[in-house]
Order: sequence, then structure tokens, then C-alpha cells
Amino acid sequence: MPFLPPDHPQRRTLSDEVHARPPEALQTPARASHVAVLVDEAEREAEREHLAGLCRTLGIEVPALEASHVVLPLPQPGVRLKWERHGEFSGYTVYVDGAGSGGFDDTAVGCLPAGWLSAVPGRTIVAAHALLLRGQGQPASAGQLAGWFGAGAVVIGSQVADGAGCAYTDFRVQADRCSRFVLVDNGFTPRQAGRVLQRLFEIEVYRLLALLALPIAQALSPRVVQIEASLAGLTAGIARDDGQDETLLHELTRLAAEVEQGLSRSQFRFGACRAYSQLVATRIGELRETRLQGLQTLDEFMARRFSPAVATCTTVSQRLHDLSERVSQASSLLATRVGIARERQNQALLVSMNRRARLQLRLQQTVEGLSVAAIAYYAAGLVGYVAKGLKAAGAPLDADLVVAVALPLLAAAVFLALRRARRRLHDDEGAAH
Repeated sequence: MPFLPPDHPQRRTLSDEVHARPPEALQTPARASHVAVLVDEAEREAEREHLAGLCRTLGIEVPALEASHVVLPLPQPGVRLKWERHGEFSGYTVYVDGAGSGGFDDTAVGCLPAGWLSAVPGRTIVAAHALLLRGQGQPASAGQLAGWFGAGAVVIGSQVADGAGCAYTDFRVQADRCSRFVLVDNGFTPRQAGRVLQRLFEIEVYRLLALLALPIAQALSPRVVQIEASLAGLTAGIARDDGQDETLLHELTRLAAEVEQGLSRSQFRFGACRAYSQLVATRIGELRETRLQGLQTLDEFMARRFSPAVATCTTVSQRLHDLSERVSQASSLLATRVGIARERQNQALLVSMNRRARLQLRLQQTVEGLSVAAIAYYAAGLVGYVAKGLKAAGAPLDADLVVAVALPLLAAAVFLALRRARRRLHDDEGAAH
């Protein structure tokens, strides 16, 4: 509108973000199948091309490159495929109107073209089937639960959406490699039914994505215990001060490198575990559960097994961070002590060098005195030869007398010349500094 300033470049994108991936409106009865696959960044292009190939086969418009979710109508009446792209996984959900045979023998995923789903790029992390059935206002009977999940199954269930329906599952992967959910409609609106089913699927996906960190935590835990014991021994060695500081510092450096390697390899997965576990808790809270007699609620089930697994991952992650800090502190303390010892050695070396310099100066001064005598002696010899030569030429000179008179003068001249040369060197050195 002309009365508004120009829009921020991302205004529309940010405004649409809260409306992204809306739940499907479902009419009871209905069936749904959901598959979540982990997709590497290198597989994203192949994933999009695989989806585009389905669109071309069905004769419908290929989704835009920047699209993160799309709903595709399939040829059969009342069948649609919903694709959603997330950070490290993609979700495929097939919705089919109608109850079919009324059980899990006739699932929604069977309406996809043969072989298309198995060719999706990535690795399956979740596959689940769901039934949306009309209820009579009563909890499901033991016979119904056995028919849905098998005899002897430990079923988890509760009233959801403030009593508008009931949700049942056993969170087990069945023989067809899929888990099962049953949602009984006792008064859902179509959008409400779609929201509840979407949350059930998301709980399963986020639960397993969070638990991807558990094998890493279990593999790291024994080594963390060993590193803690090694660090305790090294710290005791620092306290003893037995002169092995260089060896201790080398071992601490090795431990620090190992801890940092463990952190770099695990922290993405541990951080994802925390984020996904919070999403699980949020989605369970959004179900607004009410207990059904004789059944565990989803919240109780997660508290019994899922929450301890997440706590294990969180604990190992925190222990790694604590180890990193402790190794850093021990290394800093030991490096400080090694530095002080080296400073003492350097000071002793400087004192020794200063003492040697003074000795060299005294030796030099002694040598200079001898040099004066030696130079004067040789100069006097030259004067003597000159005097003898002149006497031989007829000059009235006493050669010994000339040498005796010249010797003190020569010694004084040599002394003054050396002193002047030393002073000039000293002045040049001071100017250079």
C-alpha cells in the first residue's frame, strides 16, 4: 500500500514462517503413513529430483526450488502426499480418506506408485502407520488393542485434546518395519484431528532423532572415565612436584587433544539431542493428555525410558566439557610452574654470562697492558736500529741513550692510542643502543 514505508526484504518470509507446514484437515475415518529419512546435504538435489519425477509422472506442477513443504494430490480420489524438508531429515506423509479394511493390512503408503518410496534418497529413521477411526465415547477394549498391536503388546494410550479423542500406540517397530498409531475420534474437528496426528508422528520422529546421540554417549562414557582417572593421576603428580613437569605437561597436552576430539565429534549430536528432546516434551504437552484406566500415558512412557536416555547423553556431554576445563586448568597451572622454572634458569644463565663478561673484560685489560709493553718494546727496537744506523753514518748519537729516552714516550703514546680506540668503540656502541 502506498501509505506504508517499503517492506523489509524478509518481511513476507518471516511472516509466513509461523504458517509453515500446516496440519492436514482429516475427515474420520482416514489412514495415514509417515516416513522420515535422514538426508545428507549431498543427497538434497537427488531428493528434489526424485520428487520432481513423481510430479512429472502425475502431470502436476513441480514444486519451486526454495519450497520446504508441498502437498501433492495423487490420482486416486482422497489420496495426497505431503513432503516436508527439515534440517537433517525429510518427512513423507500419505493421507487417504476412508478406513479401508479397518486395520493395518491396508495402509496409506500402498497408494504410492510401486517402488517410488523405496527409491527415496536417504536412510529411514521412522516409518509409521496411523488409523483415524470413529469412536463411541468409550476407551478401546482389550480385544481392539490386541487386534491393532498384537496379543501381549504393552500399549500406551490416553485421552487427548481435552477428551476429544484417544490416542494409542506401543512405540514398537512391527514386522513390516513400521510402528503403529490409532487415533479414535470422539469429537475432533477436521483440523484438530490433523494436528493431533501430526504431533503423534512428530513425537516418534523427534524421539528417535534425539536417541541418535545415545550410542555416541555409550561409546564415549568408558573413555571419559579413563580420562578422568588419568587426569587425577597427573594432577597428583603436579602436586608432588617431583621434577617431571615436562613429562606431565606432554601428557596433559595429549589428554586435552583427546578430549577436544571427543567434543568435536559428539557435540553436534548432543546438541541435537537436547533440542529434539525439548520438542518431544512440547509436542506431548500440546496433546493435553488425560489418563485412561490401566494404560500409561505418553508422558509417563517417555519419563520411564526416554528421559533417562536423554539424561545420559546430557551427562556425558557435560562431563566432556568439565574435563576440557579441568585439563585446561591443570595445563595452565603446570605451564606456569614450568615457565617460572625456566625464568629461574634464564636468570642464572644471565648471571653466569655477566660474570664471564667481567672476567673477559679483566682479561682484555690485562692483555691490553701486555700489548702496551710489547708494542713499546718492538717500537724501541726499531728506534734503536735507526739510532745505530745514524751513528754508523757519522751522527754523534748514543744508540742506548736514544732508546732509553724514546721508550717511555713510546709506551705513553701506545697507551693513549689504545685508550682512545677503546673509548671510540664504547661511544659507537652507546650511539647504536
